[in-house]
Amino acid sequence: MTSPPQLSTRKNRYLGKTVPAALLLPALIGLGISIAITPIQPEPESEIDYRPIELVDSDYVSSRTCQACHPSEYNSWYGSFHRTMTQVATTETVRADFDGVQVKNVHGRPMDLEEANGQYWAEFDDPNWDGPLVDQPRIRREVVMITGSHHQNIYWYATGHDRSLNVLPGVYLIAEEQWAPRSSVVLHPPNQSLAMLDGHWNAICIVCHTTLGKTAFDTPFQTTPIDQQRVDTTVTEFGIACESCHGPAKAHVAANRNPLQRYGLHLASEPDTTIVQPTRLDPKRSSQVCGQCHSVWEFYNTRDERQANTHGLPYRPGGELRDTRFIAQPSIDRTSPNIQTLVANDPEFVRGSFWPDGMIRVSGREYNGLLDSPCYNQASSADRTLTCFSCHNMHKSPNDPRSVSEWANTNQVANGMESDTACIQCHSPIETNIPAHTKHSTNSSGSRCYNCHMPYTSYGLLKTMRSHTVTSPTATETAELNRPNACNLCHLDKTLAWTSEWLNRWFDTPAPPLTEEDKTVAASLLWLLRGDGGLRAITAQSMGWKPAQRASGTSWMIPHLGEALGDPYDAVRFIAARSLRSLPGYTNLDFDFASPRQVRTETAIRLLRNWRNSESARTRQDPELLLDENGELRLDLMRQLFDARDQRGLFLRE
Repeated sequence: MTSPPQLSTRKNRYLGKTVPAALLLPALIGLGISIAITPIQPEPESEIDYRPIELVDSDYVSSRTCQACHPSEYNSWYGSFHRTMTQVATTETVRADFDGVQVKNVHGRPMDLEEANGQYWAEFDDPNWDGPLVDQPRIRREVVMITGSHHQNIYWYATGHDRSLNVLPGVYLIAEEQWAPRSSVVLHPPNQSLAMLDGHWNAICIVCHTTLGKTAFDTPFQTTPIDQQRVDTTVTEFGIACESCHGPAKAHVAANRNPLQRYGLHLASEPDTTIVQPTRLDPKRSSQVCGQCHSVWEFYNTRDERQANTHGLPYRPGGELRDTRFIAQPSIDRTSPNIQTLVANDPEFVRGSFWPDGMIRVSGREYNGLLDSPCYNQASSADRTLTCFSCHNMHKSPNDPRSVSEWANTNQVANGMESDTACIQCHSPIETNIPAHTKHSTNSSGSRCYNCHMPYTSYGLLKTMRSHTVTSPTATETAELNRPNACNLCHLDKTLAWTSEWLNRWFDTPAPPLTEEDKTVAASLLWLLRGDGGLRAITAQSMGWKPAQRASGTSWMIPHLGEALGDPYDAVRFIAARSLRSLPGYTNLDFDFASPRQVRTETAIRLLRNWRNSESARTRQDPELLLDENGELRLDLMRQLFDARDQRGLFLRE
């Protein structure tokens, strides 16, 4: 049974009436009445009752107030992805085409999109239906908010109950300019649906995607149905704004209204105590400003959750972050009561965010990585302590020749810090003879500090990201923890035994006990065929990484990436196809990772057949690559490894 489309009860923005303009205009014209259509006028924020609204708190003033005195800082912040972390859906912010578009890449029946008078609408299967699938009704809802603007647009619709939001079943991938099923862009167990819950944004996303968000539920999320309680969610600002990092600024503004006071502060050596400058804090407190969002944390108790629900999170920049929340760090506190409670409630809590030794494995949680870095926790002095601001800056510096857009697209890495300079500022002796330290030529990717000490072992947003735990590569981390090591992430065609031998020869790194497969099969293929879903995603991404392609060659990757096109995890298939398109001759690969299984299988078989008939299929005969002396795939060995695959479901909480 299909329910009728839901019509907006909001006033039409052209005519100020609830009568649709499409019906009223022809009638007026038919009567010979001419009218002047005025531009769309935005609704006053205070009058909006169907989504969360901006409401400036008593101690806050909003970024608009900061602009007058700090135009340069305001401009660089305005061009950053922090600002656009959450936005109201408007013609300026919506990246996808809604004009009469039907999106088939969603689970269930297609999603129908419509744009009318500056409003965005979607019709789709009701996610709250719990009856027979054949009777699942359709609902039509207005899209009112967006999270993400760098890699993805996640669209949120007004549920019709107070200010609660829910998410569309499709996510728009910005670089690819395509829609993907919501459940496909998160790495989670296949054939397991991803919950789409009313109020999810209000309770969860609000924490790190807005400035001083207040959920304002009557009860903790998921304890009482949303439609049976009040939802009065407000934020000081959508997105991460000035006061997220500098603290509430009302006192600062009041103290500096006098121009003489402001100029006096410019000339004084003492800082302005009415506002927080994160870079002037001690190293630990400085990084906690970023850690308030970029960490895995939980409330200590329900009382703290209720306080945050009503008043917003209590942490303020400059304070002690752990006073307001529990920061999970399984590398040192796995047996703590807090961790044990979290695991009791969610047995996959640790595995879904951390490697077996407690190192963070998901994106957006870089503070957890920093906490485990010796450059942070074993530094000899404050000026030699690694912090977030050792490499990143909140505002583009005046001497940075890049545009604001270029700066923002490097994840706000400071000018020059995308190079070895970031590390050499402390480890200066290495600069005099780089090959002596790296055992690679100076210009080799193997001589880049990041590639060896911050490899791509974190996953999120359908790609890999650099680990923010600074380490040195070992074969042990792979042999014992099944975490990719930096050497084999670049030398994809080499075995773990090869890596172990060279690390031992060059640096006296202890060689761990190895299996027969570790000695005879390239580590990357063990990960791709035998690893869990997250490990397979990392490996498929590495095969599309240019430094790894140059170091390892690419012709042998084609059949193995082709096999990954049939992976049960949607995210792995998406990444494998993207890496294939980076290889010569496969730029225009026609493959839809969300297509039916039979279609995907046919594509993979066709790709393998074409590869076998190509000249590139005979360029490598390395047994480590599961190729025989004729360059043919050793399907028997591939099957053995596949049969040993880690089939445990994995949900990575990025």
